[in-house]
Amino acid sequence: MAYDNNRNGGRSYRDRNEAREMFKTVCSDCGKECEVPFKPTEGRPVYCRDCFRKHQPEDRQRGRRF
Repeated sequence: MAYDNNRNGGRSYRDRNEAREMFKTVCSDCGKECEVPFKPTEGRPVYCRDCFRKHQPEDRQRGRRF
């Protein structure tokens, strides 16, 4: 099997301009209808953009990464 000599081991990442499949769902916190870029799993909470920010650890909210 041949691989390209690129930094991601031959796997190409989705072009940022390419449309992603979005899934409609309801935010587990505020009840607003929203869209997410993944298929929601039953039994796991899904948050809209605003509520997702509220649930992030403080370090992530400030942009700090370890």
